[in-house]
Order: sequence, then C-alpha cells, then structure tokens
Amino acid sequence: MTLPDQQVINGMVYKIRTGISWRDLPERHGPWQTVYTRFRYALDGVFTRALQQIQAHADAAGDIDWLVQIGSTSVRAHQHAGATGRKGGSTGP
Repeated sequence: MTLPDQQVINGMVYKIRTGISWRDLPERHGPWQTVYTRFRYALDGVFTRALQQIQAHADAAGDIDWLVQIGSTSVRAHQHAGATGRKGGSTGP
C-alpha cells in the first residue's frame, strides 16, 4: 500500500512536535515503519537533493523569484550575550 506523501509528512511533523516514540505514532499517519523509513531518507539528504533539482528546473524556467528580505529589527541579543568578564572582554568601567 502506498501512502499519500502529505500523510507521511504529517506523521513526521507530528512525531517531531510531540516527541513520541515511532511505535506510538497514530494510525492516521499510516504504519510507523513507513513514516520512519521516509524520515531516514530525509536525514540522508534525499529530500534535499530532490528539492534542489526541482528548484534548478524552476529557476531555469524563470518560475522562481529569488528576492529575499531580512528585517534587522527582529535581531536581538540576550543581556548576557556580551563578553564582559571573559578573556578579551571588558571587565568594568
């Protein structure tokens, strides 16, 4: 039996989000062994290589707009992220 890809991906996301063991995966995601096997493919880079090929074909056809914007206003450091008191850092006023 071949499972729909969306069903398997939802199973992967559910497992990662909840932290349950593979054997406890709800039946609506299909057999846990199938979801686990495809998850291993993801870790081995199979899905990454497939996405790169799809993107290359779409880019060659002019179907991708590669404009990316990053807003610096959302970048913040924790108050303890500074190097104060450490070697090479400031030790006081």
